[in-house]
Amino acid sequence: MPVAVLCLVLAAITFAVFGQTLHDEFVNCDDETYVYENPVVAGGLTTKGILWAFSFHANNWHPLTWLSHELDCQLYGLGAAGHHLTNVLFHTATVIALFLLLRQMTDALWRSAFVAAVFAIHPLRVESVAWVAERKDVLSGLFFMLTIGAYARYAGHLKSKESNSKFYYALTLVFFFLGLMSKPMLVTVPLVLLWMDYWPLQRTESTLKLVMEKLPLLALSAAGCVLTLRAQSGAIQSNETVSLPLRLGNALVTCVIYLGQMFWPAGLALFYPYPRDGQPAWEIALAGTLLAGLSVVAWRFRRTQPWMLVGWVWYLVMLLPVVGIIQVGAQAHADRYTYLPQIGIYVALIWLASEWRAGRAALGGLMTVALAVLMVCAWRQASYWKDSETLWTRSLACTTSNSIAHLNLGNALLQKGKVDNAITQYQRALEINSGYADAHFNLGIALSQKGRTDDAISQYQQALQIKPGYAEAHVNLGIALLQKGRADEAISHYREALQINQDYTEARVNLGNALAQKGKMDDAIHQYQAALQIKPQDEVAQVNLGIILLQTGRAGEAISHFQTALQLAPSDVKAKSNLAWLLATCSDASLRDGRKAVELAQQANTLTGGEKPMILHSLAAALAEAGQFAEALAAAQRALNLAEAQSNTRLAGQLQIEIGFYQAGRPYHTTEATH
Repeated sequence: MPVAVLCLVLAAITFAVFGQTLHDEFVNCDDETYVYENPVVAGGLTTKGILWAFSFHANNWHPLTWLSHELDCQLYGLGAAGHHLTNVLFHTATVIALFLLLRQMTDALWRSAFVAAVFAIHPLRVESVAWVAERKDVLSGLFFMLTIGAYARYAGHLKSKESNSKFYYALTLVFFFLGLMSKPMLVTVPLVLLWMDYWPLQRTESTLKLVMEKLPLLALSAAGCVLTLRAQSGAIQSNETVSLPLRLGNALVTCVIYLGQMFWPAGLALFYPYPRDGQPAWEIALAGTLLAGLSVVAWRFRRTQPWMLVGWVWYLVMLLPVVGIIQVGAQAHADRYTYLPQIGIYVALIWLASEWRAGRAALGGLMTVALAVLMVCAWRQASYWKDSETLWTRSLACTTSNSIAHLNLGNALLQKGKVDNAITQYQRALEINSGYADAHFNLGIALSQKGRTDDAISQYQQALQIKPGYAEAHVNLGIALLQKGRADEAISHYREALQINQDYTEARVNLGNALAQKGKMDDAIHQYQAALQIKPQDEVAQVNLGIILLQTGRAGEAISHFQTALQLAPSDVKAKSNLAWLLATCSDASLRDGRKAVELAQQANTLTGGEKPMILHSLAAALAEAGQFAEALAAAQRALNLAEAQSNTRLAGQLQIEIGFYQAGRPYHTTEATH
């Protein structure tokens, strides 16, 4: 079968499994940080975004990954389909590149195709491909293949003494550097290349020369390690949290777990909790014995079956950065970590199987059945990624004592308005881990939505006892305290949040709200303006600043901020209502526009169901400014009835005054904001 046809087949089976992800949503685990709640990334490819990508974010340094997300936002906006498509395309390209590379280096067409096919559609690949935030896997995978391809060309040209070998070595360095900028897990690539010199490249130079040849690559690896340790310093677990013996034991067991999942990929989950007391001693001993035994076997047959040793070393070496000796995060292991390491095992097994004496037809039939089974399993596994609720429900079905899965399922349910169900999930997370600050925080949010402000305050306070530097908890606690009329305490917590993160715009906006409630208008204006310097697209800050400016007689500036808010959020009722009021009642005739005021007020009234007295208040004033006094009287009377029913005596009194104007056939002019 021609190589081109096999490439098309590989692409087809990849899309058969992962094409469904184009209908998936973003998930609530890292996707918000990497894409849809990241204002820099969501802004697309900009000068600011490019510079930002090269600094440390999300406990990582992978600028090329950030740039790929920015490009996606430039092309697709925040529609998840385009972001998923990019992941699938990168994975497909990596699959085809793997096939072409193996064929080039070994001249084994079908074995190379089988390796690439298993890599393409194994269920363990789902996490790397279906998860938008794991773009770093599929992107680094492609550059890994390009690095190997360039290095193989370099070795071939060096062997034939062709003059352009230096070009391919330089290209190897470039691709390797780009791979490190996609995901630093590639730091072990120079060691993989060193073993590939043994097989399949079969280079005859001395070991010392081959090692010296890798020094520039090793220098890049060292730089990648330094940058990664710097980036992940806040996420690395200390010895007190997870001791070195626990980590070493878990590393041994993890290597065996990945082998088991390769043959029996059942019960796969996004998050596997770290065993609280470590892995059982018997499991560690058994895992160590098995790994040692496989290593001995691979070494024993290194001369007759060199692919066994190279494939085994490939697997172990590439797992080193993520096996948990340096523990980052709270997971015991993760499916995504197998993305590139398991290729070594596929090579070893398929090359070994090719020596089966039963014949090529039998082997081909067996491999076809295996691929069909893997495709079905992978397709089903990918289906669990359609949305956050499905993903975390599946994770809970496959694991036990999974507080993180309970938390994230609670978040997904809360987003869908299933507040009671969310509260149940947060409580279950706290039953597993009472010291889980995020669970206390999110439980506080859910309780607040149920109107249980005192209980919410208690949860926020517990979150802060566990994690004093929790800026978001300070802000939410401040909001709850402000609802209880405790403005001074609220202001204190907002300022605490700003000491932790001076660029926290939500803290500044809420501090402005509290200061305005205290009558400190100039201070409130300063906070809103500071928030907008950090995040000009914050429509809440735009609206609130507009209201304060309107209340302080700066109508022209207020109009500008309301208009900007509506450009950012065209359905913002508060901006529509206040801008309508201003355009209808401003004492400066040059700023009034009755027709536009009626349009905005009617839109706001429609959006709120016609039952909000403050919105009807604006509509009445707008209709009067437009000369429609009968309609103005009807709207004002409706607003008055609702205000009296709600015991809003201040608004009711103001409406009675305005009704007198409308009865006299006169519009009402003032500069007071409606909210």
